[in-house]
Amino acid sequence: ALLADALHRHRGLRDAGPGRLSTGTDEHGLKIQQAAAAAGTSPPELCERVSGLFHQALTQAAVSFTDFTRTSEPRHQRAVRHFWGALRDGGALYKGSYEGWYCTPEECFLPESQLAERRDAQGHPCKVSLETGHQVHWTKEENYMFRLSAFRDPLQKWLRDNPHAISPDPFYQHVLRWLEEDLPDLSVSRERSRLQWGIPVPSDSTQTIYVWVDALVNYLSVVGYPETHGEWWPAAHHVVGKDILKFHAIYWPALLMAAGLAPPERIFVHSHWTVRGQKMSKSLGNVIDPFACIGRYTVDGFRYFLLRQGVPERDCDYYDEKVVKLVNSELADALGGLLNRSTALSINPSNTYPCFSESCFPKILDYRGTKAVGRASAEDYEFVASVASLPLQVASYFEGFQIYKALECIALCVRQTNSFFQRHRPWKLNRKDPAEKLWLDTIIHVTLECLRVYGTLLQPVIPHTADKLLSRLAVEPEERGLSSLTFLPRYNGKPCPFEGRQLGPDTGILFQRLEKSRQHQIETKKI
Repeated sequence: ALLADALHRHRGLRDAGPGRLSTGTDEHGLKIQQAAAAAGTSPPELCERVSGLFHQALTQAAVSFTDFTRTSEPRHQRAVRHFWGALRDGGALYKGSYEGWYCTPEECFLPESQLAERRDAQGHPCKVSLETGHQVHWTKEENYMFRLSAFRDPLQKWLRDNPHAISPDPFYQHVLRWLEEDLPDLSVSRERSRLQWGIPVPSDSTQTIYVWVDALVNYLSVVGYPETHGEWWPAAHHVVGKDILKFHAIYWPALLMAAGLAPPERIFVHSHWTVRGQKMSKSLGNVIDPFACIGRYTVDGFRYFLLRQGVPERDCDYYDEKVVKLVNSELADALGGLLNRSTALSINPSNTYPCFSESCFPKILDYRGTKAVGRASAEDYEFVASVASLPLQVASYFEGFQIYKALECIALCVRQTNSFFQRHRPWKLNRKDPAEKLWLDTIIHVTLECLRVYGTLLQPVIPHTADKLLSRLAVEPEERGLSSLTFLPRYNGKPCPFEGRQLGPDTGILFQRLEKSRQHQIETKKI
């Protein structure tokens, strides 16, 4: 959700036209039906409660969703019935007898190659999913089948023509390998006698639409399918976990093609978080509660850690000391410390955005071979060049679904700015000496310009902290977009709208340092 939110917020800053961020809850299926029965409640009541928890968690984490779809909503069910009709009318469905190993927690049939022999709690032999360890049961039913086997060539062509359709690349390659294997037809309904909690097949009340077909249609129902989806579809970017890649990269595009629609533009795939090297699981009691994390690290601290350390193509490890160390080092000390030092009244008594002096920092086309003319060193020119190239670099990493790399570049530039400030020791310069004052003001001007760039670029990741930083620098809301972001215009002989401007109110420390946890582990909550 945070990856999708950062992409959505970044797009908004680029002023790239209207955008939406849709999330929600997939509420039908045997798993929900059984969980409700075990809890002594009805499926609608269970869904109401659990969906509310997800809504609350996402809102608290500052996920800027524009739409929250619940698959039990009438508008969604109507879209699913229409989609089913399109599949039926296109000849993509037929009735057939289907048998195989069904995994209820994953809501799918699994081939023998993905199963292992185990013993259940009573010591009886049973079969389980190799990937998740969930038990499977032999199921034989008369169902509607989808002619998935007919879509191998169209799917391969789609992927060959769109090499960036699935990112990162290892997942794209994975899907291509799947398409080399056997692609059997897919069972897309269940007997209503077994599964009542779902959408009935139109014109056949003995069958319930398969939960994954129902769930995937949320991407269409949210944009007004079947009437107004054309305004948005197929300009959709899906952000999905690697465990549901096959559903999104094979079944969904094939279903769309069968219904006469194009596949989504991009599918971004992410991996999972482990906890101290172990998979999160209720049985191990190491499930991390996001509400507790937000309370412990703040919303922005938690967001920053997950997006800075989350590498989509591989599983990443979470533990408390790692979060505290990273957030303190990069947000509290490096970024917060830099703002604090460069706006301190002892250095900047007028509390303004001071003037830049071209004589102290003249424009040099090739700083590498030139002897310094003003007060700036070759190192300073190198640092200013790296900050100037940062917005484009960050944009290209966002475009390539490598938000962690964008944050790595920003963190590096923040460190370089601290070195620049430290190197020239502005607190040692005498403000009463006109020549010294010019250089002192230039050092502060360059530092504040850097902070303005970092604050602007960090808005999609740490919205509250970025807002606090930009407000301190007196950057108005309409000056916070990426299209108008020009770094150090005075160096290039252009006017700087911030020069001479009174800084915003000092609201104290930018980001409070986190305390080390006494027990070195955040309280986990079994759900």
